[in-house]
Amino acid sequence: MDFGAVLQTNPPSARTVQLAVLAENHGFSHVWTFDSHLLWQEPYVIYSKILNETRKVIVGPMVTNPATRDWTVTASTYATLNEMYGNRTICGIGRGDSAVRVTNGRPSTLKTLRESIHVIRELANSRSVEYNGATLQFPWSQGSTLDVWVAAYGPLALKLTGEVGDGFILQMADLDVAEWMIKTVRTAATNAGRDPEAIKFCVAAPMHIGDDWQHMRDQNRWFGGMVGNHVADIVAKYGEGSAVPKALTDYIKGREGYDYNEHGRAGNTHTDFVPDEIVDRFCLLGPAEAHIEKLKALKELGVDQFAGYLQHDNKEETLRVYGETVIPALADHITAKV
Repeated sequence: MDFGAVLQTNPPSARTVQLAVLAENHGFSHVWTFDSHLLWQEPYVIYSKILNETRKVIVGPMVTNPATRDWTVTASTYATLNEMYGNRTICGIGRGDSAVRVTNGRPSTLKTLRESIHVIRELANSRSVEYNGATLQFPWSQGSTLDVWVAAYGPLALKLTGEVGDGFILQMADLDVAEWMIKTVRTAATNAGRDPEAIKFCVAAPMHIGDDWQHMRDQNRWFGGMVGNHVADIVAKYGEGSAVPKALTDYIKGREGYDYNEHGRAGNTHTDFVPDEIVDRFCLLGPAEAHIEKLKALKELGVDQFAGYLQHDNKEETLRVYGETVIPALADHITAKV
């Protein structure tokens, strides 16, 4: 299993770079960031600095969207970073949440998402693509490679992921939901004539090492509120009797509103509706042994990468324990001599 660290690009930017370097030093293979240009600093600028100060780590957004950036500009950014630093980028993409809602916009349609994935991937892989009635290609890009991983929750978005995604990002670590969604994506891939085993599966959720359970729950309750935005959209579209697991839909009944000024922040004031049970189900909290147990269960379901959010007050210690204890426990063990 691979491991990623998910950061917010809060100022000072040097702090984000510092945490990215620390994550790589502790054995993390990926560094992801939020992409919400009004709430936080511009991630692609910071990616260049991270790539310059690291050796192997792969960087990308969790997640960008088709609405706030021109697709060809997005592809050009990836192709440029790849030329500079040797194909160490990845694109996580979804319909959009905070980045579009803060400007009073709406998440993109699935049709737009599908089209954007194709355009971004083809151009960023140094290939030509049909776009706005013309055939386009970067004449300066050779050998660039980029995988596009799709963040999704609802049935139709999961179907799209299976049909076109290089990977699937599930932003929660609930085992029941993960099993259902992975199966749904794999079925869609099979129906589209794709190899379902070729799709990478990433579970992204807060990781917090500690022993004060109430403190950890309060520090990470924001995550249930963030996920609730997407779940509310699903319930509004499909109703409570849909195929979406009840574990995912029941808790938002107490949701009354959401303040994007506090989006993704520990201790925010609008997530009281998220019960402790949901925090425990959606996140990885507690001592290293609890993390290892849940990660092994996720690995059994077919998860290829766990990406841990670090929006709490114990970032460095969590990275250290993961590097020294958790990541080695999930690694394939090879003996020097048999």
